[in-house]
Amino acid sequence: MAHKSPVSTMSHRAVPFWRDVRVIRILSQIAFAILVAVVAGLLYSNMKRGLETRGLGGSFDFLRLEAGFQIGEGITYDPSDSYARAFLVGVVNTLRVTIVGIALATILGVVMGVARLSTNWLVNKIATVYVELTRNTPLLVQLFVWYFAIILKLPRVRESIALPGSIFISNRGAALPWPVPTASFRPWLYGLIGAMTVAVALWIVRTRGERRTGRPAFNMLWIGAAFVALAILDWFVVPGAPLGLDKPSLQGWNYQGGLTLTPEFVAMLLGLVMYTGAFIAEVVRAGIQAVPRGQIEAARAVGLNETQTLRLVIFPQALRVIVPPLTSQYLNLAKNSSLAIAIGFPDLFNVAGTIFNQTGRAVQVIVMIMVSYLIMSLFTSLLMNLYNRRVQLVER
Repeated sequence: MAHKSPVSTMSHRAVPFWRDVRVIRILSQIAFAILVAVVAGLLYSNMKRGLETRGLGGSFDFLRLEAGFQIGEGITYDPSDSYARAFLVGVVNTLRVTIVGIALATILGVVMGVARLSTNWLVNKIATVYVELTRNTPLLVQLFVWYFAIILKLPRVRESIALPGSIFISNRGAALPWPVPTASFRPWLYGLIGAMTVAVALWIVRTRGERRTGRPAFNMLWIGAAFVALAILDWFVVPGAPLGLDKPSLQGWNYQGGLTLTPEFVAMLLGLVMYTGAFIAEVVRAGIQAVPRGQIEAARAVGLNETQTLRLVIFPQALRVIVPPLTSQYLNLAKNSSLAIAIGFPDLFNVAGTIFNQTGRAVQVIVMIMVSYLIMSLFTSLLMNLYNRRVQLVER
């Protein structure tokens, strides 16, 4: 009769759960989560008792009360509106300066990053001076310079600097033409929706063809070209112009019509764009220099000029290096917008500070500020991570 060896018997014996590494890892994570929850509960309980002792409470009911203070710019708002409406105005103002700032800082950063690598001595030195001077100066100081030393020193409204295209610049800010919808806008909008549908269908067809043949289909190029062509065709098919141009005109002590940008908004936007653009320029320069030299030489060998080499060879490979630190610069721009309080721009932090001063609800206001910036940062990171994943897939 065959006998099982002791080694075989031990190998098939089950390990006790208290000695199983997998079970120990799970139990340790559960224990740590419970510990964090207990500590958070104790801190919250202590904070709640402290607030109740001072008669403040921990609720957000104060947001329904009348704000009673003016806000210089933003969406429609009246001092008789609630604190919640006032806080929303601050959030929208922050989003305005952040979104426009990200777009302009990206353009400026790419241009200056490429200029720093230019073989033209003058272009290279101008870009170098801009980057080094801006990166090594505090943003708060730059905001003061833009606002007090430049914008407020511009001519008065009646002596405004007139630029081509009915653009007027003065110490009251900038007045620009702005498109307004006409009676033909709705039919044209329906046509835009149809153009988008055709572009999406084209993207699906070309993506399937790319998978079947293994050849690059340049999907975004085709989608963009199809959408723009159909939108232009729709513009001429619809009777009348779908959009009219509302130009500013001087009436009384300020400009009416068009789009008027306050000096605080202009100073904030210029400061953020110039400051963040310098850092983006360095990110772009590092990404371009990370592309192997052989790739550039191969592009020149097949007859590509400098622009084609940069657009078709260098940038597609450099994006793999550029996108992750670029995300950090976008997040920094959004958080640096809180410095707007120094020049009186009613952003999220500025309006929240006024609410805190009037209500004394420090904890609730701080939580609102933190959650607002957290949501903006997480959403920006999500979009950039999705784009980064797309870039990585294209690179492979």
